[in-house]
Amino acid sequence: MNQLLKMAFKQKASMILLIVSAFLKGFIIIGQAYFFVIVIDRAFLKGEAFDALVPSLAILAAILLTRAVITYLNGWIGAEMSARAKAELRESLFSRYSAIPVQAALKGQSGKKVSVIMDAVDGVDSYFSQYIPQMIQAAVIPIMLLVVVFSQHVYSGLIIVITAPFIPFFMIMIGIKTKKKSEEQLDKLAAFAGKFVDTLQGLITLKLYGKAKQQKEAIRTSSYQFRDTTMEVLRIAFVSSLMLEFISMLSIGLVALEIAIRLVVFQSLTFFTAFFILVLVPEFYSLLKEMGSAFHTGRTSMGAANKVLDELKIPARDVNWGHNRLPGQAPPEIELKSTSFQYEEDGFSLSDIQAVFEPYSQAAIIGRSGSGKTTLLHLIAGLIRPSEGEVIISGKGQSEWMEEDWFSKITYISQQPYLFSGTIADNIAITGTGIPSMERVKEAAEKAGLSELIQSLKDGYETRIGEAGRGLSGGEKQRIAVARAFYKNPSVVLFDEPTTGLDLRTEQIVQDAIHELAQGATIITVAHRLHTIKNADKILFLENGRLKGCGNHHELMEKVKEYQSMVNVQQGEETG
Repeated sequence: MNQLLKMAFKQKASMILLIVSAFLKGFIIIGQAYFFVIVIDRAFLKGEAFDALVPSLAILAAILLTRAVITYLNGWIGAEMSARAKAELRESLFSRYSAIPVQAALKGQSGKKVSVIMDAVDGVDSYFSQYIPQMIQAAVIPIMLLVVVFSQHVYSGLIIVITAPFIPFFMIMIGIKTKKKSEEQLDKLAAFAGKFVDTLQGLITLKLYGKAKQQKEAIRTSSYQFRDTTMEVLRIAFVSSLMLEFISMLSIGLVALEIAIRLVVFQSLTFFTAFFILVLVPEFYSLLKEMGSAFHTGRTSMGAANKVLDELKIPARDVNWGHNRLPGQAPPEIELKSTSFQYEEDGFSLSDIQAVFEPYSQAAIIGRSGSGKTTLLHLIAGLIRPSEGEVIISGKGQSEWMEEDWFSKITYISQQPYLFSGTIADNIAITGTGIPSMERVKEAAEKAGLSELIQSLKDGYETRIGEAGRGLSGGEKQRIAVARAFYKNPSVVLFDEPTTGLDLRTEQIVQDAIHELAQGATIITVAHRLHTIKNADKILFLENGRLKGCGNHHELMEKVKEYQSMVNVQQGEETG
């Protein structure tokens, strides 16, 4: 709530307009009641002609029109505040998602994150569009009306003072439960969205293993849970509305009864005063009812805001970059200086890595599964920051350089490169800046061994591929990723086991592409096959997160028994 209030008060101009419009609306309501009573009194009790009533009717019509305009203005200001607040929250979420370490980004379900960005942020809408405007009006207009009622008849004012507090008291009681239920509703929605998206992405796998129907039932159960929670929230809303109506009607009835007794029995009130109060009192309680409804939606919004704020609390460890620009186009020297990294407390750790990667060199990072190869590549890429030590680029700590400068110089090709829904040309040119060049796209595709395949397709480079590269084989996806590298023309290329799972022909194409990229860039490859690593200028051999050896193939064969053992096993497998 404090965060939402801060966001509201940041929009000072809108808040001032809402306060001014609340005072104007208060005067308008009083004026409307006054002239309405004047017309009724003069027309029906004093029997004045219609011509004499025209000026009062004209003023009443102008007041009604002004009230409509102010009501519209209130709604418009609230909508604008909401739009700006939601844009700010979504921008904060996107910034946080792009800044958090890659391991944190991989946690959780994509569907849940989409649900937070879309549904939870939209859930904040009513706080700004309804709750804030209505609360400002409720803080101003009822007091103005109460002052007028007291000035006309003290006892009616006292009845209002006694009965009015029941509405905010009831609102607080209901609001606490509403907030809890709205948070539960958003949890169910996020769970449903996450399960649904995951199921769609893995539908082929589920079908192959005969689990599609089982997941269908799981989705059905999740959707029913969301439905039931939503109905609970609506039930609370309906009960809240009913009780507010009941309290308001009872209070208005008490005021009307007291006025009727004094008007008819004791004849201590004039018709004008009695009717004037009876017109104002429903307006008073109507504002309180609207405040009650706004309070309910406000509590719902706070539940949604908590989900957004929870996402924004994800630690983004040391994500700030510096302001220095990397010099020239030549590959920089990269040094790992006592570099360490640990996953959470008591998690896997990569410890005290010392290495230097010379410009234009080819390096390989090897080790058994789980030894920290990919983590080290992430550290070099700048996707995560060291827990201890530094990654030095051209003599300065990596974080001292401008983020866009560093990422403009590197290309990271993983085992499963992500392809976006769109054309082949779009997916290749995504790594470039400025207007895409079809000539460069074709040149990159040729170097990556893709041109023959693309020419065989009906739409060529305009062939559309599905999200995550659906419709392409693993080798074709990998070649598009390599084409991206050629299109970008980077200074540093990072490969994460690029040939894993590829057929021999595709593997040879990728190896040839790596060799060509090496002519103008530093190549650092996570690999496991002997023929991929033995010609590397430098090999880093990792075991259980520690650097067991660093040197070329011959040096490691002489000095590191574990490396020698691994090579002997591979040679045995290849000859066998």
